[in-house]
Amino acid sequence: MNAKIIALLASLWPAAALAQGFGGLGGDAQGFDTPKPGGAITFPADYGAHKTFRTEWWYVTANLKGADGASYGAQWTLFRHALEPGAAKGWDDRTIWMGHAAVTSATEHLFAQTMARGGVGQAGVVAAPFQAFIDDWTFDAKDDALTKARLSARGANFSYDLDLSSDRPLVLEGENGYSRKSEQGQASYYFSQPFFTVAGTLTLHGRETKVTGQAWMDREWSSQSLAPDQTGWDWFALHLSGGEKVMLYRIRGAAPYAFGNWIAADGATQPLAGNDISLEPLTQTTVGARKIPTRWRVRVKSRGFDVETTPLNVQSWMGTTIPYWEGPISFAGSQSGSGYLEMTGY
Repeated sequence: MNAKIIALLASLWPAAALAQGFGGLGGDAQGFDTPKPGGAITFPADYGAHKTFRTEWWYVTANLKGADGASYGAQWTLFRHALEPGAAKGWDDRTIWMGHAAVTSATEHLFAQTMARGGVGQAGVVAAPFQAFIDDWTFDAKDDALTKARLSARGANFSYDLDLSSDRPLVLEGENGYSRKSEQGQASYYFSQPFFTVAGTLTLHGRETKVTGQAWMDREWSSQSLAPDQTGWDWFALHLSGGEKVMLYRIRGAAPYAFGNWIAADGATQPLAGNDISLEPLTQTTVGARKIPTRWRVRVKSRGFDVETTPLNVQSWMGTTIPYWEGPISFAGSQSGSGYLEMTGY
C-alpha cells in the first residue's frame, strides 16, 4: 500500500486509541452492539466479521522448532475497527483494517504492519468457507470446522507459510464465550483453538527453514472491552508438555481484573477465577525507552501450577501504530512447556 495512505489510516486509528483505555478499547460504545451474558456463539457464522460491533480480531501465535534446531515464534493478526456505527458500502465504508505479522528468533524480532480501508476489497473476512486476508496475507480454512487451515504473511526480511491442523474442538472462553474484562461490565465474545499443530516453512533473510510446532488461535469481538481506566493487559497462552492448555490474563487499572481457563487435553474447560491466579513480574527489561516485565512467575493455586517463564527474545517489541510486546516464551517449574506472552499499555 502507498506509504501516504498507510500514514493517513494510521492517523485515524489512534485518535481514539490514545483517549480511553489501551487502543481505544475503553471508549464509549454508543451506537454499537455490546456483548451480553448468555449470547450464543455459532459456527461457522462467528468466524466472520461483526459489523455492528466496533472492534474485533483474528489472532494466531505459533511456537515453532526449525529443522536447523533453533526455536522460533510466528504471529499473524488481523484487526477490524469501525470508526462509527452504521453500515456503509464502497468508499463510504468507515472501517479500518490493520494486519500485524512477526517472526521471532533468539537473536531477532522482525515485524510488519499493513493497513487498509474497508469497502474496497483490500482486506476482509468471509465466514464460510473461512478466509481472512489483508493484501497478500491470508488465513484460510479448508473446512467449516476449522480443523485444517493455511497461514501466510511476509515482511521485510521474513515470510512464513504454515499449515495448521487440529482434531480437538474450538474452546469457548469465559462463560460460554462471554468473557468479562472488568467488574463494571465490560466484556467481549471470545473463543479459541489452542490445539493447532503446525508444519510449514519460515524464511529469514532469504534462508528457508522447515518448521513444526504448536499454534494458538484467538477470536474476539466487542465494542468496549475495557473500562476507561484500564491501561492494558498481560496475557499468557500456554502449551503444557502433557497436552493441557492454559489461558490467563490480568487487566491493569484502578481495579485490576484477572481471569483464565484451564483446558484439558481433550478440550474440556475449567474457568479460573481471579483469586486463583497469580501473575508476578520477576525481571524488568529495557525495551526502547520502556521497562517491560519479561520474566514472570505464573501460578494457578487450585491446580498446584507454579512456573517461571523465559522469553525467547526479550526484545519482542511490536513497534506498530499501537505498540505492544508480543513473543514466544518457555516455562518450567511444576510443569514445563512453551507459549506466548502479550503485554500492552507499557
